[in-house]
Amino acid sequence: MTPDRAEPSPPSGSSPLSGSSPPSGSPSPRQLGVPALSLVVLVGVSGSGKSTFARTHFRATEVISSDFCRGLVADDPNDQSATPEAFELLRYIAGKRLAAGRLTVIDATNVQPDARRPLVALAREHDVLPVAIVLDVPEGVCAARNASRADRDFGPHVLRRQRDQLRRGLRGLSREGFRTVHLLRGEGEIADVGITRTPLFNDLRHESGPFDVIGDIHGCRAELETLLDRLGYAVRRDEAGRAVGAVHPDGRRVIFVGDLVDRGPDTPGVLRLAMGMVAAGEAFCVPGNHENKLLRALRGRDVRIGHGLAESLAQLATEPAQFRAEVERFLDGLISHYVLDDGRLVVAHAGLPERYHGRASGRVRELCLYGETTGESDEYGLPVRHPWALEYRGRATVLYGHTPVPTPEWVNNTLCVDTGCVFGGSLSALRYPERELVAVPAAEVYWTPARPFPANPEAVDSTERPTAGSVAAGAAAVGSAAVGRRDPDVLDLTDVLGTRVVETRHQKRISVREGNAAAALEVMSRFAIDPRWLLHLPPTMSPVATSTVADLLEHPDQAFEAYRDAGVDAVVCEEKHMGSRAVALVCRSLDAARARFGAPDDRAGAVWTRTGRPFFPGELTAELVERLRAAAEAAGLFDELATSWLLFDAELLPWSAKAGQLLRDQYAAVGAAARASLPLAVDLLEQAARGGLAVGDLLARTRSRAANAAAFSAAYRPYQWPTDGLRGVRIAPFQVLASEGAAHHTRPHAWHLDLADRLVAADPDLVAPTRRIFVDTTEPDSVATATAWWTELTAAGGEGMVVKPAANLTVGRRGIVQPGLKVRGREYLRIIYGPDYTEPANLERLRERGVGHKRSLAQREYALGLEALDRLALGEPLWRVHECVFAVLALESEPVDPRL
Repeated sequence: MTPDRAEPSPPSGSSPLSGSSPPSGSPSPRQLGVPALSLVVLVGVSGSGKSTFARTHFRATEVISSDFCRGLVADDPNDQSATPEAFELLRYIAGKRLAAGRLTVIDATNVQPDARRPLVALAREHDVLPVAIVLDVPEGVCAARNASRADRDFGPHVLRRQRDQLRRGLRGLSREGFRTVHLLRGEGEIADVGITRTPLFNDLRHESGPFDVIGDIHGCRAELETLLDRLGYAVRRDEAGRAVGAVHPDGRRVIFVGDLVDRGPDTPGVLRLAMGMVAAGEAFCVPGNHENKLLRALRGRDVRIGHGLAESLAQLATEPAQFRAEVERFLDGLISHYVLDDGRLVVAHAGLPERYHGRASGRVRELCLYGETTGESDEYGLPVRHPWALEYRGRATVLYGHTPVPTPEWVNNTLCVDTGCVFGGSLSALRYPERELVAVPAAEVYWTPARPFPANPEAVDSTERPTAGSVAAGAAAVGSAAVGRRDPDVLDLTDVLGTRVVETRHQKRISVREGNAAAALEVMSRFAIDPRWLLHLPPTMSPVATSTVADLLEHPDQAFEAYRDAGVDAVVCEEKHMGSRAVALVCRSLDAARARFGAPDDRAGAVWTRTGRPFFPGELTAELVERLRAAAEAAGLFDELATSWLLFDAELLPWSAKAGQLLRDQYAAVGAAARASLPLAVDLLEQAARGGLAVGDLLARTRSRAANAAAFSAAYRPYQWPTDGLRGVRIAPFQVLASEGAAHHTRPHAWHLDLADRLVAADPDLVAPTRRIFVDTTEPDSVATATAWWTELTAAGGEGMVVKPAANLTVGRRGIVQPGLKVRGREYLRIIYGPDYTEPANLERLRERGVGHKRSLAQREYALGLEALDRLALGEPLWRVHECVFAVLALESEPVDPRL
């Protein structure tokens, strides 16, 4: 087991990057294996063809040339006086590439050890493998090439010196730290090679699972067999009845997180089973610190015999020499950590911060085996672990063991699955990607730990989904007595400030600009509800494209056409309520609210606006939440969904409940002024016309404006009615966003609306129904029926309707399909665009409006909202949920026409 075993895997399965293929029937060129993530140092005297070799075999962006860097700093690639600054720049650029995980090629002579030493150090700094490719070309060839170049005016003594330095250093390249050295002699050998990029042994991104990740076993073979049986594996046995493998009927595979050995009663039995599964392709295994120590002992190294090693050696001493040799080979071949499932999963014995994922160095291996310590010891003499998991912000789920915990608890998308079986706890496995915990109890206490281990009988012999858990339990997963820990549920400015990129499952990377983030922080910090409640912000909604109907700006035809073009045949048209978008979190009890969300306001839930602000003062909010809780209880929703809380997307009515001041100060003021002035103007103009003045055109325009003003007042009046407390307030839920352990955007809208109807039946005075009609966009009669329904709604003063894919979340040819398109009525749009928007000239100008930016914004906010709900359902910490919620609010400050 070498200090940094994570070397590139064999060339089979990888392919050369560039260069022409050999002619059919000609011998294939010799392939040089280069790790996919490495620092490649070209070594050769001036004129040996390094730049040509680099251009032939590597991308132009991958190659950093000393000549190019001299040109950057001195405007002359051959200005040798600029060499120190040029190499400083070269190493800076290379460092940035390596930090980003990109292969980097250094094109310089590099014939002196002093020139190579900083490059090897740079590779180590970034935990990548340094590779040397040496081009050893006859001096005469190099001299001829240099003579043909006008910019090369140095004498032959320079070539002789460089060649002498090259020859003297060849044998020492490996000692300098180069993990791979390729020596190419002569022009023919250089011309007859190709480059094969080989993935590191730790790179298993092509393995997507499903997996069962098993915690530290420590020789507890009987419990391992029981756990495998519980997980559904069929154990294979040899002629002596010993377990030598296990296969799952559904193709699942095991990942052992290390520490198979020591302390327990049957280390050989555990090794025999694990080795058989790995050899048969039924399992993967990373090493633990106990495997590392056992290997050194088997090799006769000077090892302190303690912590259960003596027991392993004694048990192995009874095994045949051939088996011990197989154990030694197995342990020596274990890879420090694995990156799996396209980078979504990382398994390392002691865990691993994100910057080391997929890297290869002695430092990475040490971290994987032992973790990072603070240099302190606790009262039991054990090292204090650095709380890396509390600081983790990576995209990948990290599963690990090493430090036992009574019950696995998620900490920032990391989970310790070592539940102290050998100490009398349990042996645990996490099903991935399901994130379900399966555990079996230890038969007895096999080893008394130095630090007391509290067995938790409620955590064993069970199958469950781990929750976000308490801070104290989560902190136990990264060691005890560490100082400066950060509560994973406490937000930090660094989580939301600056230009950020949020990774989502449904739309990959979504960028948030720094200015937008600052605007969101202003709103969030001054006006929003307590962040422990704030789990979701609904996305903005785009209107349909401009209608072709003469006197309409919006019409259902464009909605049906848009979904038909996206390949969506089944849609649902929902009545657009005359209120304000609302999100309601309702817990089954105050105790449930305290246990799950901390109940910051000492009530069982909250109701907030699209920008996270409360609708009502605390007492009124508590009353509204209690009414919704009682309705949900009466409707049986808590029991049906097996949850202690529900998160609803809804509309709160009337609009004046939130926008009363806006209605008074803007709409009512405009309407009142127009109604007071325009009829008088009409009367005066009529008198002037009767007196023979030519005011006909002005009179017609004024009459039209008066009629428009009356229509404007009639349009906004239905959006307000008197309320007293909750009397007059209504809420129309139309989607159950999430409940414990589940986000419900994959359930069809019919399911959500049926649940909403049950709430209406439970409390019809508070809960308003959402009328709807289902439509087949390919059937003209179905489309005509829905269009007539919309016409009826809007003619009666209604706002309009929202058209959604009936299946809810829908992914089409171009990604996420718009979650909803609003189709607003002619008179409602008078509120939005002004009393006179229907005048032909105004309407014609408005037809030029563009909805592309609005639709892009709606898709991005929708993807962020889905991601927040998924993270919430998976029990991820609050900062991870808030990363998405905050991004939605930030995008709301993007410049877009607010009338759309």
